[in-house]
Amino acid sequence: MEEDKKENLKEMHLLDHLEELRSALVYSFIAWVAASVVLWFFSRQVLDFLIASLPVKNLYFYSPVEAFMVRTKLSFLFGFLVAFPYVFFRVWRFTSPGLFARERRLVQPLVVSSIILFYGGLVFAYLVMMPFVLNFFVRFGSNYLIPLLSVEKYFSFVGRLCFAFGIVFQLPLVIIILSRIGVVSARVMLRQWRWVIVIIFVVAAVLTPPDPISQICMALPLCLLYFGSAVIALLLERRRPAGGSGGIDE
Repeated sequence: MEEDKKENLKEMHLLDHLEELRSALVYSFIAWVAASVVLWFFSRQVLDFLIASLPVKNLYFYSPVEAFMVRTKLSFLFGFLVAFPYVFFRVWRFTSPGLFARERRLVQPLVVSSIILFYGGLVFAYLVMMPFVLNFFVRFGSNYLIPLLSVEKYFSFVGRLCFAFGIVFQLPLVIIILSRIGVVSARVMLRQWRWVIVIIFVVAAVLTPPDPISQICMALPLCLLYFGSAVIALLLERRRPAGGSGGIDE
């Protein structure tokens, strides 16, 4: 009888967790869709704002549905970016009860830092790198060779580049974590700088569109991020008490 009660109790706890997970997913999806619907009514202004900084006067659409689809995709993309803090709150509320207090104190700042770095990568890619890349390629035109850019292909190019920068901007966090848990020391990372540069250029070639300018534009900031993060990790190692294990739970 006692074993049956324990099994029933476990099953009730499992069902409660599944119900909470379902609720978190449903409300997160509703928040995303609601934000996207609201942003749809401002998608024209958002699109005009994004195009205004281009080195060409206009973008063009070549099928009846192309402009509509671009505005819809932008609405859902920016809707997710707007709703993401709420989505993160729901996910954190679901997972945090399963963590110890010490683990919550460690994980929360790491996740928040990751989100900030991702948004920073998006902003850096669009505001700093995209004008440079586009200006470089547009200069290959002439008096009789005028750029006529498709709005869909342009934002596909921009989306890939921005997403790639959002991912690679996680590098400082990865380096600091690896150094903090003792997997690799900052001194070793700085000594192996030649191999690191080769790996960075290979990663940039994979993540960016197939042109050398985009690859260089990603690789150079990534090198700066790497060396800056390694220096920060080195300073943190020097502040670590002598004889410390270097683990993340110190």
